[in-house]
Amino acid sequence: MRVLVTGGAGFIGSALVRHLVLTKGYEVLTVDKLTYAGHRSSLKLVDERPNHRFLKADICNRQAMQEAFESFKPDRVMHLAAESHVDRSITASEDFIRTNVLGSFTLLEAARAHFAGLGQAEKARFRFLHVSTDEVYGSLGSNGLFTEETPYDPSSPYSASKAASDHLAKAWARTYDMPVIVSNCSNNYGPYHFPEKLIPLTILNALEGKQLPVYGRGENIRDWLYVDDHVRALDMIVERGRTGETYNVGGRNERRNIDVVRSICAALDKRVPSARPRESLIHFVPDRPGHDARYAIDATKLETELGWRAHEDFESGIDKTVHWYLENSWWWQPLRERYAGERLGILPQVRAG
Repeated sequence: MRVLVTGGAGFIGSALVRHLVLTKGYEVLTVDKLTYAGHRSSLKLVDERPNHRFLKADICNRQAMQEAFESFKPDRVMHLAAESHVDRSITASEDFIRTNVLGSFTLLEAARAHFAGLGQAEKARFRFLHVSTDEVYGSLGSNGLFTEETPYDPSSPYSASKAASDHLAKAWARTYDMPVIVSNCSNNYGPYHFPEKLIPLTILNALEGKQLPVYGRGENIRDWLYVDDHVRALDMIVERGRTGETYNVGGRNERRNIDVVRSICAALDKRVPSARPRESLIHFVPDRPGHDARYAIDATKLETELGWRAHEDFESGIDKTVHWYLENSWWWQPLRERYAGERLGILPQVRAG
């Protein structure tokens, strides 16, 4: 089995590559542009493996993508390359439109050309999995869950760009009869998570005795999914999922942001005691524009059709995540020197008349 993984040096992508190379034994071509959030160090465990190759390339580069398909001849494409941080999308939306929309289009077109040249047996084997987010559905109220039939209602430039790419993937399936599947996941966390996101940022700030910024009053709710559970789901979806379908992946672990931060503080206080409880470092900051109130995924379709279940609940996943960051400063310390946790996504103040 030959699998082309885009965005494979990022957080979820590198977890997927490690799973495919080390656990499944597949031949994997990792394609990554190596922007600020993609790092070869995240692939350290697979770099010397004979069944892993790495290509530094931009998915927007049609020639590079075409050459990757021609030389590697993948049986599957698992497309994770994306600009992914909502805060960054608020002040740098062009990067998100370029990579998430135009990049996905370019990759779909390269895959379509590759697919057209396959024999019948190879066509029957080929799959293209487009990996997306639950943020395309917008914001939930206090009740209900996102299902695969929930209408799209994106709130940020990031989620709008992912919604656009989802629509492209589904259109290519319908128009060109390509075997495309779409997945939409809830918030991931775990090892190798770039330290601009809530959980790794909180862990590292708390370790260093810095303030722990929490938007608003921390009442926003997310459904948390441990990254290794997610990549098992992706492997199942591309293996046995029905083409042309969407599968939602969620951990059934809803938590308020403030409770997430408090859980991390408690886990660190237990493992690395400090002079005062780390919860005292919590600092409420003005909310970000368009901040969705609640996300929660209904993963029933994935669970019933493919038999997937999350192995980690939030408590076990946070414990593993905190332990990993304590043991692997070699990975995050160089990143911390480049990004120290400063606030992102702040719009300039406009003075009235």
